[in-house]
Amino acid sequence: MRKSDRPVEGPGYGRGGGLDADRPVRADRWSLPVALDPRSSEPLFLQIARAIAHDIRRGRLRRRARLPGSRSLAATLRVHRNTVLEAYAELAAEGWIETARARGTFVSGELPEVSRRRVAGGAGGKVGAAARPARSAFPLAPDRRLWMYQRPAVRFVTPDGLPDLRVVPTAALARAYRRALRGPAAQGLAYGDPRGHPALLAALAEMLAATRGLAIGADDVLVTRGSQMALELIARCLLVPGDVVAVEDPGYRAAWQAFGGHGAQLVPLPVDAGGLDVDALDALVRTTRVRAVYTTPHHQYPTTVTLSAGRRLALLELARTRGIAVVEDDYTHEFHYDGRPVLPLASSDPAGSVIYVGTLAKILAPGLRLGYMVAPPDLLARAAAERFSLDIQGDHVLEQAIAELFDDGEVQRHARRARRLYEARRDFMVARLRKRLGSALTVDPPSGGIALWAHVAPDIDVPAWTARALELGVFVAAGRHFSFTEKPLPNLRLGFAGLDNEEVSEAIDLLAQALRDVRRR
Repeated sequence: MRKSDRPVEGPGYGRGGGLDADRPVRADRWSLPVALDPRSSEPLFLQIARAIAHDIRRGRLRRRARLPGSRSLAATLRVHRNTVLEAYAELAAEGWIETARARGTFVSGELPEVSRRRVAGGAGGKVGAAARPARSAFPLAPDRRLWMYQRPAVRFVTPDGLPDLRVVPTAALARAYRRALRGPAAQGLAYGDPRGHPALLAALAEMLAATRGLAIGADDVLVTRGSQMALELIARCLLVPGDVVAVEDPGYRAAWQAFGGHGAQLVPLPVDAGGLDVDALDALVRTTRVRAVYTTPHHQYPTTVTLSAGRRLALLELARTRGIAVVEDDYTHEFHYDGRPVLPLASSDPAGSVIYVGTLAKILAPGLRLGYMVAPPDLLARAAAERFSLDIQGDHVLEQAIAELFDDGEVQRHARRARRLYEARRDFMVARLRKRLGSALTVDPPSGGIALWAHVAPDIDVPAWTARALELGVFVAAGRHFSFTEKPLPNLRLGFAGLDNEEVSEAIDLLAQALRDVRRR
């Protein structure tokens, strides 16, 4: 055997089997892993051919996948090019591959598509051992998830309260991102402070001081990958299995998941027109050691009501005297339409009881994954350490770009434009719902937020209605989705910010059609 024929095992070729079966896959962009045994009595060209055929059979190489050129594969495997040519000739003769003049060599398009989870070649090339195991060979930890979010593939998605991504200042963001990449030595690409890029920390502190009344500086803020990471970090810092966390009911399941996933015992507290029932919390703490309470006092999720002034004062005093951590999630502070926004609980908290959580998902875009938390210094330092162990840091290039948009006033201008736009869309959706579904829904315009909480008439089967609406292409969240026990609630949550007036009209028309279909049944 020639020295050049010594086999090596190359790295994986990644994309070779991961794309659409009808799209040519460029496996030639990666090294093709073929393990050759020089001590085998089988010629090298047959070993190569059998290995490639095996990968085709088990779905690792999909039909129409482009194979490496003979010179490239010979260099990778350290064999003579003629060896690879012989292997390709063998595969072509058996119908596994085909060659297109001036284009290259491909897995045959005439082969049936093979799932990666189908069984694959055993001895002698026959179907045998599993390509991938269906389950782990070891036990997993108990699954504490309360809920797994899945967005259906439909025309209109209304319950999320998503912003309209079509009005996000993407051009300004792209320019700022390019400038961040061109900065001195592209510092954002290196390791940095796990709390966040200094420029964004300073910009957020300035914004929170100006609009939320928080007396803070950059050292009091930690940037996270969305508010969900902030909740996860809080749970890591506060909770041990068995700790009691009081939550709003109806409420935000993703928050329940963050706390429950760390072994917390969740206790639901009722919500009414005045927000969280603080008297119920007071009764609970008289018999139970409560570690924390999670609340959305500004625009309660999902009902949109605001925590009353008296309850706000009572909650802060209860937290101070009982040593309870108040996790305040202020997810849509920017979007308040009637009167002045209510200042956060954190703005009236000299005792250090409140952990304030916010997000840029609603004011900009959820895909940017930018949230933040404000907390006392000891908790913030612990959260930064936990964040470092989780993913070291965030995207400092993006954070620097967003900071530039704050400094230029672009975020502020966009927030004002979006607030006017969403207020108009709120009014349009309310008017349209009253006109088309007035006998089925009772809906009042919320003072803030980007979604409605509608009350459904008692004679309507809400699950059947939402199921039929989904069939027609409209995803509407029924009230039970927000219930702690998933009991039926006579409510729907309808987001208005992400749809323009024409889309709102069409979605509501489909909702009306779905209701007619359900009633006919």
